[in-house]
Amino acid sequence: MGCAVRLLLPVAAKRLTTARRLSTSTSPPATAVLYDHHGPPDQVLRVAELPAAEIGDRDVCVRMLAAPINPSDLNRVEGVYPVRPPLPAAVAGYEGVGQVHALGGAVDSALLSPGDWVIPSPPSLGTWQTYIVKPASAWHRVRSDVPPQYAATVTVNPLTALRMLQHFVNLTPGDTLVQNGATSIVGQCVIQLAKLHGLRTINIIRDRPGSEEAKDKLKQLGADQVFTESQLDIKNIKSLLGALPEPALGLNCVGGNAASVILKFLRQGGTMVTYGGMSKKPVTVSTSSFIFKWSDRLSNFVCNILQLCTPSVFTNLLLEASGIDLSLRGFWLQKWMSSDKVEESRTMIDYLLDLVHEGKLKYEMELTPFSDFRLALDKALGKHGSQPKQVLKF
Repeated sequence: MGCAVRLLLPVAAKRLTTARRLSTSTSPPATAVLYDHHGPPDQVLRVAELPAAEIGDRDVCVRMLAAPINPSDLNRVEGVYPVRPPLPAAVAGYEGVGQVHALGGAVDSALLSPGDWVIPSPPSLGTWQTYIVKPASAWHRVRSDVPPQYAATVTVNPLTALRMLQHFVNLTPGDTLVQNGATSIVGQCVIQLAKLHGLRTINIIRDRPGSEEAKDKLKQLGADQVFTESQLDIKNIKSLLGALPEPALGLNCVGGNAASVILKFLRQGGTMVTYGGMSKKPVTVSTSSFIFKWSDRLSNFVCNILQLCTPSVFTNLLLEASGIDLSLRGFWLQKWMSSDKVEESRTMIDYLLDLVHEGKLKYEMELTPFSDFRLALDKALGKHGSQPKQVLKF
């Protein structure tokens, strides 16, 4: 035993010496995707070498393993996203996963160690590069026994799905929700998370080639009903519910008519949450949806009331009534995580990655080597038709 201790002590001392030395060390040079001005991503993005960065006492140098190409990443490059990095020489990307390469001298090795998998939490700009140096507090250690593409993408889409299911409506087992954009990663996560919590889902997808195959895939994930937009172009949309209760929650990432359809599904007092606008069309709400969103039974009751009281009395009764209107809400993950929700979000991220490890949460992605960045970008831009989420592998 004494011999073993004597053998271990020099190793420990060497590690401590190395840690102190790293307090004034630098990262390896990085290869990054940058842009100097806003514009079409395939025209303004460039791959370049960055010089080594200093690793301060409380910094951690991370070798990136994987990072996705999200629509919001492309919107930032185009200059149409609300939050954008300063130009020129902005490094693209917002989320990803990496492996701890080196620690600053004052970083507690009980919190982070070389080899640990970490994600920027909250997410931060500039993940499309091979090495990143940030303060230790900016990194969250995650489990390393899941595929890297899941750790790289857990923060934006799955966390959005989980947060929307938990925050806006008090859903209980047996309740129903309706969503458009159901084939998106958020949509796929909503279906699976809802299933795990005993919730039913009505899912709306676009009319396009392969829509029947898309329906089958969503039903395999646990979707209860899947409709194309054209199937919902009917007068009595709720006749499609069958035995499902009217939805209490609607999730909209499309806008335009696709959002109006969700409103037609919602029950009285229902809530629609908008978290995206893929169609680039505004959310329009009919007056009847706001004022007269009630069941036939309640409608008949109102007709009887109108016969018994003056319009002014009826108006007061209507204003005092509860649960007969709709709520329209918005959700932006970046704003939520920029508040005091970092620790809460990290707990939720750990829960989501546990589900991935257990095989209870999955979604379509494609890993593409960083050396083939241009191919991955073209796929993300739709130049190769419908493609899975592109994830860069460093």
